[in-house]
Amino acid sequence: QVQLVESGGGLVQAGASLRLSCSASGRIFNIGTAAWFRQAPGKEREFVTAISWIGAITYYAESVKGRFTISRDNAKNTMYLQMNSLKPEDTAIYYCAAKPSLATVSRTNDYVYWGQGTQVTVSS
Repeated sequence: QVQLVESGGGLVQAGASLRLSCSASGRIFNIGTAAWFRQAPGKEREFVTAISWIGAITYYAESVKGRFTISRDNAKNTMYLQMNSLKPEDTAIYYCAAKPSLATVSRTNDYVYWGQGTQVTVSS
């Protein structure tokens, strides 16, 4: 099993920045891909960004390219999401997720391990 715990959410104004963290524990060797998803009220959970745990290959949804940056620190077993130029439409609960495989990084149902989520609210 892998346990994931997010932190760093909060309330910010449009244009501001936030950094989310996702701390992993347990069977870390089971992680092939780690990702961030988000879910806004009344909407389905959507893919934001992903990173291969070993090779650090990154993937981004079009809506966040150029504004968000995913990274991980293997020594700390922690993944980060740096969010810049935040917009009100970025308001959502942000979840970190992980799975053993490296394929199809954007499909929600492929992810086995999930954190509890952290709220990000961007005011206009």
